[in-house]
Amino acid sequence: MDLFDLAFASPVEDIEFELRGFSRVPWSHFVLNPRRLRGSDFLMRWSQGVWSEERLIQAVNETKNYFALPYGPSGTAPDDDPRAFELYFERLEKAGLGQLKRPDLVVFRRSQAKAVMDIVEQLGGNQELPFIPEDDPRVGKLLSLAILAVECENSLWRASQMPDYGSELKPQRWLGGELGLKRSAVLPTVIVKEEDRVPLKSWQQQRHVGIHIWHVFYDMAFGLALDTAESLIEQGKIVPTKQVFQAPGGATTAKTIYKFYYHYAYPVGKSGDEPTLVAAHITDKNGHILPYVRFDGGSLKLSREALEVLDEASGGKG
Repeated sequence: MDLFDLAFASPVEDIEFELRGFSRVPWSHFVLNPRRLRGSDFLMRWSQGVWSEERLIQAVNETKNYFALPYGPSGTAPDDDPRAFELYFERLEKAGLGQLKRPDLVVFRRSQAKAVMDIVEQLGGNQELPFIPEDDPRVGKLLSLAILAVECENSLWRASQMPDYGSELKPQRWLGGELGLKRSAVLPTVIVKEEDRVPLKSWQQQRHVGIHIWHVFYDMAFGLALDTAESLIEQGKIVPTKQVFQAPGGATTAKTIYKFYYHYAYPVGKSGDEPTLVAAHITDKNGHILPYVRFDGGSLKLSREALEVLDEASGGKG
């Protein structure tokens, strides 16, 4: 898969809107200059990912001492123009950044906001940041001011209503006696993809900025330090699982992922004002319309535990 397909690939079990029983559905093979989106799910999942990053930025920016900026490609990518999608990812590929894994967000002390924003302005603004190579001295200077990096994940669930939310971990045979739940348990987890582990660990080691994974659900979010995730894997408390992902063009690939029980994570925050689900659509150059549903608005309030994580990271940077 190229960068476009990787960005839009969705877990097969999350693809809800496949239409069955019809001999022909005109937009089920929607041409996207020349990409194909076979249903609304790909746009909805992308839109939800952008929304979840916005909620995390909003939550951090409302704190007294910290603020966050988008750093990975998804935070600044267009979300309403099919041709702009294409050009954006093509530009990333041409810049040689297609295979580079960057955390989605970086967090800074508010007291250093002017210094941070001066550097960002020199780089051309937030929109240009994903296209600047990391060996650029200005990027190095920017990251030297960061206290934490965040890899964002999201799920289309109300975490509090998931059937096994609140269940106690118990020794499991399939985990070699380690604490856990039955394989079929449905509960909030923090997800890390195997393909992201090495690049993220390498980035963390090279940049000396700790990475945390913040997984956003409809009503709350959970966080886990990358180092903690690695420790849980090494101890055998979390084992890999296979998940099938489908790209917009229809290609599928099996990926190894790790699902960390929320019991091992810390609460990042809870929803204040809930988002609304809004009908949306895009139209291609031929006039074809693809409808989808996107999240709009809402708010997230950072938890005391998340603030403690930021305070500890800030103190650690000296």
